[in-house]
Amino acid sequence: MSKARIGDRVRVHYRGTLEDGSVFDSTEGGQPLEFVIGSGEIIGAFEDNIVGMEEGERKTFTIKAEDAYGPHREELVLEVGKEEFPPDIKPHEGQQLQLTQPDGHSFIVTVKEVRENSVVLDANHPLAGKDLIFEVELVEIVQEEPQG
Repeated sequence: MSKARIGDRVRVHYRGTLEDGSVFDSTEGGQPLEFVIGSGEIIGAFEDNIVGMEEGERKTFTIKAEDAYGPHREELVLEVGKEEFPPDIKPHEGQQLQLTQPDGHSFIVTVKEVRENSVVLDANHPLAGKDLIFEVELVEIVQEEPQG
C-alpha cells in the first residue's frame, strides 16, 4: 500500500479539539477534507503529519500554537467607542464583525467585551495562542504525484 507524499491529493476525515476537549472543527457526518499535500491550502504542520500515512490509517497529533495560527497578540485587541458603530449594529460578546480599513482591506474581528461607552474587539484568529489536537483518518489518496 502506498504512503501519502508531498504532491499527492488526499482526502482526510478529522476532528480538531483544544486542550480542554472542546471541538473547534470536524468533518464528522460530512465530506472529508480534500487537499494537495504541500500546496499550502491548509496549516503546514497538518500537512506534514499526513505525509507517510497509508489509506485507512488513523493518527492523533498536536500542533503547537506557533505552528498553527500563531500567538495571541495583544496589539490586535482594540477598544472602540460605541459611537463608531452604525446605529443598526448592536454589538454583543462573541459576535464576529467585518471591518474595512480606509485602503479597502477588510478583516474579521470578534467582540470580546461590551462596556458602557466602548467595545473591545479582537482581530486575532479565534484559534491564535491555542495548541490544536487533531484525530485524523487518511480516507483516500485520490491522486498520487508522479515519481520522477
